[in-house]
Amino acid sequence: MTANIIIQLVLYFGALLVLAKPLGIYMAKVYDGHSFVLDKVLGPAERFIYRCCGIHPDEDMDWKKYAMAVLMFSAVGLLTVYLLQRIQGILPLNPQRFPAVSPDSSFNTAVSFITNTNWQGYSGEGTMSYLTQMAGLTVQNFVSAASGMAVLVALIRGFKRNSSDTIGNFWVDLTRSTLYILLPLSLVYSLLLVSQGVVQTFSSYRNVSLTQTVGYDSPALDDKGNPVKSTSGNPVTEKVEIKEQVIPLGPAASQVAIKQLGTNGGGFFNANSAHPLENPTPFSNFLELLAILLIPAAFCATFGKMVGDMRQGRALFAVMLIVFAAATLLCLWNEQQGNPHFAALGIDQTASGMQPGGNMEGKETRFGIVNSALWATATTAASNGSVNSMHDSLTPLGGLFPLLLIQLGEVIFGGVGSGLYGMLIFAIITVFIAGLMVGRTPEYLGKKIEMFEMKMAALIILIVNSLVKIGTAVAVSTKAGMAGIANPGPHGFSEILYAFSSAANNNGSAFAGLSANTIFYNTALGIVMFIGRFWVIIPVLAMAGSLAKKKQVPPGSGTLPTHTPLFVLFLTGVVLIVGALTFMPGLALGPIAEHLMTGR
Repeated sequence: MTANIIIQLVLYFGALLVLAKPLGIYMAKVYDGHSFVLDKVLGPAERFIYRCCGIHPDEDMDWKKYAMAVLMFSAVGLLTVYLLQRIQGILPLNPQRFPAVSPDSSFNTAVSFITNTNWQGYSGEGTMSYLTQMAGLTVQNFVSAASGMAVLVALIRGFKRNSSDTIGNFWVDLTRSTLYILLPLSLVYSLLLVSQGVVQTFSSYRNVSLTQTVGYDSPALDDKGNPVKSTSGNPVTEKVEIKEQVIPLGPAASQVAIKQLGTNGGGFFNANSAHPLENPTPFSNFLELLAILLIPAAFCATFGKMVGDMRQGRALFAVMLIVFAAATLLCLWNEQQGNPHFAALGIDQTASGMQPGGNMEGKETRFGIVNSALWATATTAASNGSVNSMHDSLTPLGGLFPLLLIQLGEVIFGGVGSGLYGMLIFAIITVFIAGLMVGRTPEYLGKKIEMFEMKMAALIILIVNSLVKIGTAVAVSTKAGMAGIANPGPHGFSEILYAFSSAANNNGSAFAGLSANTIFYNTALGIVMFIGRFWVIIPVLAMAGSLAKKKQVPPGSGTLPTHTPLFVLFLTGVVLIVGALTFMPGLALGPIAEHLMTGR
């Protein structure tokens, strides 16, 4: 490992550790209703929103009303984003005059953005108008993230409250998450990104002259668009010269900021954060990479602060950090090994100016292997899904670890809110297993974990894992599913497995070799994304309501301490074992089989 790699990893992890705690404590003040600086500035705006929407902030909800509010709000967002795409051709702020998006793609995108998945089967700069990008996609980047944050806070209140029928007010939690956390951070980030060259404009796309003319042979077509053939039956080609290039523009910086901070990940441009106008410099790359994990990491401190024991938050953070660091190092190590077929072909990488053994396929040279591998694991550890390199071009084992991080349930930091409530589900399963070992009712944070909580926890784990397996099985056994594969064999299987793992866990990244903008994949992945989001949120809120009704019990001699290194080790093991037992057969058929085929 070179000094460059060590320095970059230390800078990244150091910045994350330094910023997570103060941000987490600030967010705890926001949700607990304590005084902080921004409430004096934005308090009038918050109260104005409540008056306009008829919200009574002092009225708490039980879990059923809370869940209904989440579903109703998401349904309105789904319909709005769908309609914006279907009629964008007649709406303003469409300088390129893009037509309406197809029904299946509109459905997929609408579901994707309201579930905080942001899976994209389309090219942003060739499909979406500025109005659709802003009023549809960017707005959902804020509110879908805020919805996940609200559900987490409701679950924390379930642990915190004693003999209560309520878990808070969704509309208040949604408003405060957006107004006091996501908006201020996004404003700061947008200005920083603009300073680095990320575009933010309403101007039309620009045509620029190339410094060197590019020429190629193109098949000649007749008036009806059919290929022209010579008298001998061979295709006729004609020389094409390109002297200009179209540069896509738009209000990108504002969307890039929230796509990273809200663990959304949907790119303004098709190349996502590998695009030079979306991520132009090493510093913008560092900022965007840091934003992916900033709020999910900070929520660990928020959790500790709200339950009155910072050690609990540190224990969960330790589990996340251990697994994430291990996956990053393993992914990085495999990418540094490079492609063994280079040696078999007699290619001297050192003489070619390449780092010996390094796999640079699909990576931006301005970021290199370390920043590409770190981004790949950060975006899949969080439910972010943005990319600055092509995951399809990772080595077989280099691609295995991002895929595995998704399949662990997006709990290694995970999405804003959704990652931590997923980890809390695993913590409940862990104390249940520990309770079975000592023969007593398990407890977590003073609440007894009983049959109802375990049913909800099992339901959450089974639903998501079943979606991945059933979706993959259907795709590989149907002609429509197989038609999208660009690479045969194990790698093609990995592309499909990755797609359904990403959709079910609301990640949004992809092995881009899969042609997913088809009626089959748009529909299938849209359904999987919807179920993977809301069929998890409802059991989480049901569990929050059940816990809130229970009385706090003092710890006894048989209570498992949940802040110790032993619990950190135990919880890490449970997360990894559940993931391994569920997905090892699929990983064996995909990346592991592909690795063995390389002859290593």
